Amino acid sequence: MAGDSKKLQPIIIKRVKKGGHAAHGGAWKIAYADFVTAMMAFFLLMWLLGSTTDGDKKGIADYFQSPLKIALAGGSGSGDSNSVLKGGGESLTSTVGQVKKGDVEAQRNTINLHKLKAEQMRAEVARLENLKQEIQQKIASNDKLKDISSQIRLDMTRDGLRIQIVDDQNRPMFASGSATIAPYMKDLLRAIGSVLTEVPNRLTLEGHTDAQPFPGGDRGYSNWELSSDRANASRRELIAGGLADDRVLRVQGLASSQPFDEKDPLAPTNRRISIIVMNREAEDRMFRTAPDPAAADGADSSASNATNSTAPPAEASSAPVH
Repeated sequence: MAGDSKKLQPIIIKRVKKGGHAAHGGAWKIAYADFVTAMMAFFLLMWLLGSTTDGDKKGIADYFQSPLKIALAGGSGSGDSNSVLKGGGESLTSTVGQVKKGDVEAQRNTINLHKLKAEQMRAEVARLENLKQEIQQKIASNDKLKDISSQIRLDMTRDGLRIQIVDDQNRPMFASGSATIAPYMKDLLRAIGSVLTEVPNRLTLEGHTDAQPFPGGDRGYSNWELSSDRANASRRELIAGGLADDRVLRVQGLASSQPFDEKDPLAPTNRRISIIVMNREAEDRMFRTAPDPAAADGADSSASNATNSTAPPAEASSAPVH
């Protein structure tokens, strides 16, 4: 048969095999990294806002509302030391933000100034302590003054070195009711005056009496005038010993207003002369204080400062005066 002569043609069946999904590449990783970065930035921002004060928040808000105005006018938000956005700082670890370089220098200058003042105060205290020892040695080495060493009190006070010469029942410094100085008192004051020339500190002199009323004190001369005259008489003896007159800043009479022995207002030790070698702080405090216009009528006209005698006099009495 003709059909038999033809060769049978093979039948080809194409089968399409379904493979896996095509590869997407690394694009998804980039998107995920951006998302994580954005979340980290968001949480960092929330943390910063939570730890920022209301004033700093207002400064930041003002800056973004009108940045040019803030930058020109200054203030919070412009990089000053009061803002969380600091300018010119030196440390990124500061918990309160950085500060401007000018503020850093100002702080350093302030610290250095405090250190300098502290060193000056220590040096001054040491100088006054040496002065105290020198006065004690000079009195101990002088045969005339050695016997009256019990009447001398030396101590450090807030205002400086205080030298007190107190009266003794058997050895008065002044004649009763008078500013006439006893000979031994002159020697002592002149010796102290010669020692005080070795230091530059200024002085304050105070005269004190006991509480025994002065006869006729309510109408005339009283313990206030008496204490002033005795302080001025002591000043003159210090100058005679070599002390410069301009070293004395104040001479005042305090009568019995500040007794040495508070339990016995009539005790002889209440009659005394106080010489205060002032420290720098006391001098500055005195210069800052306005001078008292009230001056004692009995103050010596040659004194460098008026005598303060403002308290009322004691009651009049005919009792003896010391």
